[in-house]
Order: sequence, then C-alpha cells, then structure tokens
Amino acid sequence: MSEFYSLEQIDSIANFIRSKSNDHPQVGIILGSGLGALAASVDLPTIIPYNEIPAWPISTVLGHQSHLVIGKFENIEVIVLQGRAHYYEGYSIAQVALPVRVLQRLGIEILIVTNAAGAVNPNYTPGDLMLITDHINMIGMAGLNPLRGPNLDALGPRFPDMSQAYDKVLMETARKVATEEKIKLQEGVYISLAGPSFETPADLQFLRIIGADAVGMSTVPEVITARHGGTRVLGISGISNKANLDGATITTHKEVLEAGQILAPKLTTLIRGVLRRL
Repeated sequence: MSEFYSLEQIDSIANFIRSKSNDHPQVGIILGSGLGALAASVDLPTIIPYNEIPAWPISTVLGHQSHLVIGKFENIEVIVLQGRAHYYEGYSIAQVALPVRVLQRLGIEILIVTNAAGAVNPNYTPGDLMLITDHINMIGMAGLNPLRGPNLDALGPRFPDMSQAYDKVLMETARKVATEEKIKLQEGVYISLAGPSFETPADLQFLRIIGADAVGMSTVPEVITARHGGTRVLGISGISNKANLDGATITTHKEVLEAGQILAPKLTTLIRGVLRRL
C-alpha cells in the first residue's frame, strides 16, 4: 500500500492516460455512488477501465463503475471518474487522492466533485441536491490528511490555505443554473467520515451540533488535494436519505443507489449548465 507518491510516479500514470486519448481535459468530474449515469452524456468518449491504468485505485463498491471517461461535455473537454476509491476499502489516503494528482498533471483547471450523502440537516429531503459551501475534515483531523508526507513543491505549498476550498464564482454559477432550471438546491457543510458503517443517531446529533448539514465517506481528501495544487473546486452532494436523528429508520446502501436514480438527471442538468457558462 503506497503512503506517498513521487511526481515521477504521478506523471507516469498521466502519460499512460495521454497515450489513450488525444483530448486535453480542462475539467475533471468525480461521480459518487449511484451518480455514474452522467458519464453517458460525454460525447465521443474514450473509456479506460480503472484496472488497465497502472497503480490506479479500483472501487469495490456497488454503484461505482470504475471507468475513466474522456471526451466533450457541453463542448468542454472533460475527464470523468465514474466511481472513486474510499479509505474504508483498505486504500491509503494517498491512494484515495492519487487520481486528483493525475488529473492535475493532465492539465485540469476545475474539479467538480459529487457524492451521495446522508442528511444531517433535518430540513433536507432525499433527492435534494446540496451545494457544498464548506466542509469539515473529520478524517484529516484524526491524522489522515492526503498531504501527509513529503510535500510536492512543484504542485503546491507545504501549508495550503483552505479558507476558500470551494470556488465562490463556481458556486454562484451553480446557483444561477439551479434557479433557471428550477432545481431545488440546498446549501450546506459536508462532513467526511471514514466509514464504512453508517452513523448512529448520537453520531448525527454530534455532527449537527458541530455544523454539518450532510455526511459522507469521501470527497474531502480529493478537495484538499485539488486546492493544494491550485485547482478550482465545485462540490455537489446528492442527498440520499433523511436525517435519522431519532433512530426510527434503517439506512442501507440500496437506498443510496435508488436515490441516485432520482439525483443523476438533476445533477447532469446542473453540471451541464455550469459547463455552458465557463
């Protein structure tokens, strides 16, 4: 299990991907659980299975198709991760963040991260989209920061500022698109836990007290890595289940995937609109 990657290792993977496609992606998109349908909208796609990419972490989770899709979406050259790896699958935090490093070396300027998240805010309803305005790095607070280890000075500083992790211009663009397309867009703070168990009611009460609106098991390590390298980030959560603050319901992964069928069309419309305005 790799704890750190050198620039040479990252560039080797990027060069492999370049050998498979003539596109020069400007925008990277990471699709969360049950949200992979968006990749079908990419025009003239080059599809690379993760298991063909050297050292690339392969998702073992149902609802993550494990394909890299390169092509055009709204006339913007994009590279789409149809599924992601998670820390709870047994990968190191460096492996979880590796794809973002590779995307940066491929030249992306913007990263759009999506996820399926559980509601912590009791006002959220399954099927809502939530614009991520900030995050709480619970995994990183426990020491699992993707920037741990030797700093890659060519990519970013030893101590990157995270006061504006999510790009204000991109957020405003997403708001305008949501209004025009009549998409209900919640806004809130995403908190990342290690997983894979879902939260207890006491967990959720605690997360609510400290300011979280939605909870998941991904995204934050990718965002930290992106910002370290100067990549602009737009984050969107698909709310997959109601806040279970009283323990009255049982949360399942099947529920998450079913919610994805409702969320994916909204997410596709929202991202289309954002890309159209770049």
